[in-house]
Parts: sequence; C-alpha cells; structure tokens
Amino acid sequence: MKKTRVCELLGIEYPIIQGGMSLIANAELASAVSNAGGLGIISPNAGEPDWGKVAENLRSQIRKARSLTDKPFGVNFSIQLIGEDRSLIDIAIEEGVRAVTMGAGSPALHTSYLKEHGVRVLHVVASVRHAKGAEKNGVDAVIAEGYESGGINSPDELTTFVLIPQVVDAVSIPVVAAGGIADARGFAAALALGAEGVQMGTRFIATHECIANQNYKNAIVAASDTSTVITGRGSVPIRGLKSELTRHIQEAENAGASSEKLLTVPSPESADAAVQQGDTVRDGVICGAVAGMIDGIVSAGDVVRSIVEGYDRIVAGL
Repeated sequence: MKKTRVCELLGIEYPIIQGGMSLIANAELASAVSNAGGLGIISPNAGEPDWGKVAENLRSQIRKARSLTDKPFGVNFSIQLIGEDRSLIDIAIEEGVRAVTMGAGSPALHTSYLKEHGVRVLHVVASVRHAKGAEKNGVDAVIAEGYESGGINSPDELTTFVLIPQVVDAVSIPVVAAGGIADARGFAAALALGAEGVQMGTRFIATHECIANQNYKNAIVAASDTSTVITGRGSVPIRGLKSELTRHIQEAENAGASSEKLLTVPSPESADAAVQQGDTVRDGVICGAVAGMIDGIVSAGDVVRSIVEGYDRIVAGL
C-alpha cells in the first residue's frame, strides 16, 4: 500500500483513521484500529453519557488504550462542546497523546496551544474556505468530510467526490477524505482524488470491538442504499437511519416549524438510547449513507486489513 504524508505525520503504517464517534469511540475500538496499523481515535465521553464525569473518563480511556496498544492513537474534540475550556485538552497532553482530530468550531481556538505541546492537529472541514482557514491557523492536516457522512453535516451539502479534489488543490497540507468510505474501493478513489488518507466512522460501528448496542449494529448491516436521511436542514443537518424520530422531525419541518422548535422534537436522550439501549425504531441511529454497503459485523482489524489487501488489487486492475 502507498505510504503518504499522513503516515509520516502520525507515525502509522496505513493512512486509515477511525472517526471520533461520540459515546462509542472508546479504548477498545481505538486500540484495535491502531494495532492493525491505522490510527484509532478516542472520544472523551465514550461509554460515559454523564458530561460531569468526562474528564475522569477521558484519562481512564487513554490509559486503557495505552495498555492495549503500543501504537499511536488520538483523541477527538468537538470544539462546539468544549468551547474555550482546555481542561480535557490538558488531560490528553498530560497523558502523552500526540494526535487529535477536531471539528465543529474554529481551528484558531486551540491549534497553536496543541502544537506548542507537540500534538499533531487534524481539523475537519466541509468546504475550500474552511480548509484554507484551517491551514492558515497552522493545522497539520485537514479532514475533508463530504455530505455522505453520518451525524452533523454542513449546510453546503458538498459531496466527498467533489469536495476532495477542490480542497487538495487549495491547500498544501495533507488532506484526509471522509464521508461515504467503507472499503478498499473508496480508499483507492479517495487517493485518486488527491487525498492522502481516509477517515471512516460508520464502517467501524459495525465491528465486534464497538460498544454500540447490537441492535444499532444490526440496523446498519440491514440498511439499503436509501435507508439514511438528512433531517434538521433548518437548524442542524444530521444524517442517520430513517426512523420514527426522523419522520417526526420531517413532519415538523414540512409544517414550517422554526429552528428552535425543530431542536425540541428529538429528546436529548434519543441518540444515547439508540447507541446504548438499541431502540432503533423510535430513536436516532446516527450513521453515514455508506451503511448500505456494509453487509456484516467483523473485527476492526479486519476492516483495516481488507482495505490494505484490496487496494493493491484495485490499483493493479485499473
């Protein structure tokens, strides 16, 4: 497999990064990805919905990952959640984490602080303008995420296929492709578009190491090409599987509900309930459109290995 600047930047064997999925990106999943040669990512609140316990949880997860792998791994921070508070960032620094992925906020807020402490910073972007801004603020790489991705999306609705080459042309730092990638074909396509690595979230949910409820995983495996939907275009666009919850949100949207009203339709616990309790009918199953390509639950290591093995075959056959 081709080595890229992302491999050199992060000290990893293969330029495959696991998404920092809230509640489920824990030490076990991250270490499995890292042990396979990619970069596993820990979410501060993985397995811990009580935000008051997140600091203790993050330190515990980092130490557990350290006991499970001697390979590099990182931490994901949502700037929207942490704001200007650097207490969680300081924990990551104290525990020796050398790479973070960040998004949902300005790269100007924490990038220089992290780099002063020897931490590599990868920032999620959804447009050329955001990518240029991230580079200007000193990030080491950008993760260009297309509209196919699960969870919160950009209102610009740029797909991965058109976003990646434009971002690659606009910046000099490495670009990691995200959104709609689940196998060797997507990986090869991303590199053909100029990316130097990929980030995947949904594919790693449907793995044995992921702590998401089995019903959640099964729902992703059962998904078809048209099983996901974007809701909240009038407030916060979110992609997930179609459910009673998404139907209620769409009905509210069609009825002309305000942005403030739309935010009250889902309960604060809805996504947590799907992840932890497995109520995939009434609650929100966050995942990307690529769910329709996932046909089984395997180990995280097998996900990485299948991409590595398939890439060379695909390139040789072009």
